[in-house]
Amino acid sequence: MAEARIRRGGTARIAPKAKVRAGQGRGRALKRQSWLDRLIEALPVSEATVQRMATWLIVGIVGAILIGFAAFFGVPAMARQEAAQLAARAGFEVQKVEVRGVERMDEMPVYNIALGQVDRSMLALDLPKVRTQMLQLGWVKDARISRRLPDTLVVDIVEREPVAVWQHEGQLHLIDVQGTVLQSVSASAMPDLPLVVGPYANRQTAGLNRLMENAPALQPMLAGATWVGNRRWDLRFQSGETLSLPEGDRDSATALVNFARMDGVNRLLGRGIVKFDMRDPDRFVLRLPEGQAKDKPAGDDKSASTSVASGEDG
Repeated sequence: MAEARIRRGGTARIAPKAKVRAGQGRGRALKRQSWLDRLIEALPVSEATVQRMATWLIVGIVGAILIGFAAFFGVPAMARQEAAQLAARAGFEVQKVEVRGVERMDEMPVYNIALGQVDRSMLALDLPKVRTQMLQLGWVKDARISRRLPDTLVVDIVEREPVAVWQHEGQLHLIDVQGTVLQSVSASAMPDLPLVVGPYANRQTAGLNRLMENAPALQPMLAGATWVGNRRWDLRFQSGETLSLPEGDRDSATALVNFARMDGVNRLLGRGIVKFDMRDPDRFVLRLPEGQAKDKPAGDDKSASTSVASGEDG
């Protein structure tokens, strides 16, 4: 009887331990299997919605892979080319060019660029490329290109403004204020613009304009200017005289203002003087034609001495 109690007691002691271990194992298994479910339950959407989202995500990934393969093998480019050819056959091809804003330049280069494209389909025409080619024309400061269906290309041109003629290496070129060469001109068809002479003189045109703004009374009398030694100007007036200015923007402007003041008082221009030399701030040199009496015009320049020379300096 004691043995029976011992066995029952043993069974009673062993059974609870086995049940505890089994319960703990199932708890751990439930924890491992239910964290995803709990995460889905925490989302503010239903489980069916999550499943649909997952389905569309998979479809999107597969579609992206297919598009990548198609792009790799050039399928979109071929499709675009075929669509452009179909549009051209249907009449959507550049046949006419309308040019606006042109007053001085020759329009023919514009037509040549617009109608010379390899692919003239209105769908495939590369407008930025056409604009870039237009901007390479000397006269074109800016350009806007647009399509007008079914077959017209509209080109709006902003022309550069010519301000001088540049003489370089025996050639004459029309230039704008930035020194951009617009076109070649002949000596027999010279426009009524100042002539700038010398290497890189075209790049100094803006500086020459600023210099002449200091003496507005002399601007209409200016016939031309020579950029000497890539550092200073010799101005030539319509009455035939030359004015040599010093180097530097400030010194040359000061000298020009002083000369304009003296000309306003004593009428230096138009009196047969060959050259005025103001390169030295302490001397005002007048160069007369050779053999002419060395009579100098009166000046009121109190800060500098005045001297008269005969003949041309070297």
